[in-house]
Amino acid sequence: MQGFCLEVTGDYACFTRPEMKVERVSYDVITPSAARAVFEAILWKPAMAWRIEKVEVLNPTRWISLRRNEVGAVASARNAESAMRAGRGQLGMYIEDERQQRAGLFLRDVRYRLHARFELAARAGAGDTAAKFAEMFRRRARTGQCVNQPYLGCREFSAKFRLIEELSDEPTANPALNDDLGWMLYDLDYRQPNEPSPRFFRARLDHGVMLVPAWNSPEVRG
Repeated sequence: MQGFCLEVTGDYACFTRPEMKVERVSYDVITPSAARAVFEAILWKPAMAWRIEKVEVLNPTRWISLRRNEVGAVASARNAESAMRAGRGQLGMYIEDERQQRAGLFLRDVRYRLHARFELAARAGAGDTAAKFAEMFRRRARTGQCVNQPYLGCREFSAKFRLIEELSDEPTANPALNDDLGWMLYDLDYRQPNEPSPRFFRARLDHGVMLVPAWNSPEVRG
């Protein structure tokens, strides 16, 4: 596996804690799953799988509390199918009827350095090589190309990214950040497609650096 490093910045971020049922409250640091999504937004193929190894926090942790409007329901696929078959009925959902105002505790002015590697998955074919994917990712990241706009937890919190090729030219992580962050969402386990299960690990910041254990590590529990 070849390693890559991205600097990711954004005005706002929200990596929602799953234990918060109604209001959105962010983790202190980007989660491995959110970091993985940034790499996948630049390049993803069925033949490859990204793994986050390390997160460096460059900016001080800053918070902002906001109230915003959200939709409190999801359109029913079953009702839509019935209406289409019958030729009448309710296909849409009116936002005015389902609007809810919720408070959120978000991060602001975030700046991370994300370290990740990819490995070839079981679906890799004869023409799928690590060298080919590495060059594709490097070329796309250098020019700012992406399949979809990377975001920081919520899609409305878009992220900017920059490929880092010489770490020696970059500033160090924030040395003032030393904290036990508790149990953090690692990612979802999709081995049972119909019932994905969350997995967690004990996260810690040491001089601004959060190390991420391997997926099959005993440190990752689900």
